[in-house]
Amino acid sequence: MRLRVNNVTRDRLLADRAERATSFRDRFVGLMGRRSLALGEGMHIAPCNSIHTFFMRIPIDVAFLDPDGVIVKQFVALPPWRATSVYFQAKSVLELPAGTLEASGTREGDRLVFEPVP
Repeated sequence: MRLRVNNVTRDRLLADRAERATSFRDRFVGLMGRRSLALGEGMHIAPCNSIHTFFMRIPIDVAFLDPDGVIVKQFVALPPWRATSVYFQAKSVLELPAGTLEASGTREGDRLVFEPVP
């Protein structure tokens, strides 16, 4: 399923071609092995409260979200071969191309909304 992701706090579009990963396999594989992540792409992983970037080739922006879509923790340009802590408030995570969060002014405490794209 493709998703449009909006930061409603700042009225900014973060992605218009994000994928949702909900199965064990899709959550496990995530973005591993991809050589690039284009502007407008992303991955929403649910459920999820920690991630790693092992076997990844690119840095990514990461937003950990509570059940209401509020960002409880974010990382800008998280490099490959890193792991995050567990964020117990988080129920999902959004992974985006590096630079997306900064360019949009997105901050912890902002609320994101996900809409299916036909």
